[in-house]
Amino acid sequence: MATVELRFSALPEHVRTARLVAAAVARRAGVDEAVLDEVRLAVGEACTRAVGLHQSNSILAPVWVTLIEEEKQFSIEVGDEAPRSVPGDKAPGADGDVDVDAEEDEMGLAVISGLVDDVEVTAGENGGSIRMSWPTTPPVTLLP
Repeated sequence: MATVELRFSALPEHVRTARLVAAAVARRAGVDEAVLDEVRLAVGEACTRAVGLHQSNSILAPVWVTLIEEEKQFSIEVGDEAPRSVPGDKAPGADGDVDVDAEEDEMGLAVISGLVDDVEVTAGENGGSIRMSWPTTPPVTLLP
């Protein structure tokens, strides 16, 4: 099992780098070429979400991305340190309306779920993560 770890300051300009690294590692791991755009988009959405959570909560810690190559699967986990309740809970804001940030967060999760079949979202008081997985195909070995 090969693992690549990436940590970056919670700035939007670093999201592009995370997308490019994820696509390169996914290609090397054997993710189908037709799926690489989905990998890029999903990682971009997850990283943008994590950056936004860090910025809105004034968190200086880096956003982290872990890329894991397993025998028949490639997984990417994007994590943040923003404390919050479980995704899907709509806590009313001070004026009684649903928090706009929470709605944007749910929209981002919906986009990711539309791009990736295997998604697991965790959240709690110490932060959260989104783990996404894709099947891989073993490399073809040409015989001489």
